[in-house]
Amino acid sequence: MSVSRNLFADLPSNLAEEVFETLLGTNNLRIERIVSLGHASPPDFWYDQEQHEWVLIIQGAAGLRIENEAVEMKAGDFMNIPAHTRHRVDWTTPDFPTIWLVVYYD
Repeated sequence: MSVSRNLFADLPSNLAEEVFETLLGTNNLRIERIVSLGHASPPDFWYDQEQHEWVLIIQGAAGLRIENEAVEMKAGDFMNIPAHTRHRVDWTTPDFPTIWLVVYYD
């Protein structure tokens, strides 16, 4: 069954926490929409994931730290983060939601 949705629809009104929503998932692939509003990774926290991660900023902007490199991303920017590459979110736009499309894959 085909299901049609919109990435900008049903944005949460209360963003006390980041919102992670799986749009499609299989054993080897997961596609998520993440909605952030001024969020960042906790101090001294690093992602170190089993799967590769392809990230696209749909709206807003974010600052990432990939191991020791600072990277700024804005709407339309994308990057691939290989599995087990330490990374974290330093900041996201505080005045309107940052919408991420993230693909995790083997």
